[in-house]
Amino acid sequence: MAGRMMRAFDVVGASVLLVLGAPVLALAALAILLTMGPPVLFRQTRTGIGGRRFLLLKLRTMRSRGDVDTCDEDRVTALGRILRATSADELPQLWNVLRGDMALVGPRPLLPEYLERYSAEQARRHEVKPGITGLAQVCGRNGLTWARKFRLDVWYVDHRTLGLDLWILAATVRAVVGGRDVAAPGHATMPEFVGEPGRGSA
Repeated sequence: MAGRMMRAFDVVGASVLLVLGAPVLALAALAILLTMGPPVLFRQTRTGIGGRRFLLLKLRTMRSRGDVDTCDEDRVTALGRILRATSADELPQLWNVLRGDMALVGPRPLLPEYLERYSAEQARRHEVKPGITGLAQVCGRNGLTWARKFRLDVWYVDHRTLGLDLWILAATVRAVVGGRDVAAPGHATMPEFVGEPGRGSA
């Protein structure tokens, strides 16, 4: 019953937010086309519940590697920085929620190559669907270390309720308005997660 209630909440919430966010998405898409050209959407394989792979959608915020031979941080455009600071680049993930790949709230979906780098405890973040926002995103976002993020993800897995999700969504609005910790210093978002020392990760 609780699972069905959470899913209904996600579907209704994502549908409402897509309708409300449609003008923002349209304007952002036009701005991306005018400043960077196509494509408007960035697509990347990520891992969801149970480690299953899916195609995550975002608004494009970077020039292509062929246009700029430099690090990811320098490839982010001025428009891209605005989209990231306001989290508007995440709006297409509402479609991922409707498809059932994601939830509104949950641990952020990460790259498939990270799966073998998690400790057994860290891997528990995949016991629930990944979210557009999550506990780590309202407790420091990319200003946190990977270890701290994963501890918050697992805490969320163990304490997940509709009430907690509502609190995180409200806190997300405050975090977006504050616009802090969008990226770790020297990185477009976060440095690559290479695993814990002594686990043999590279």
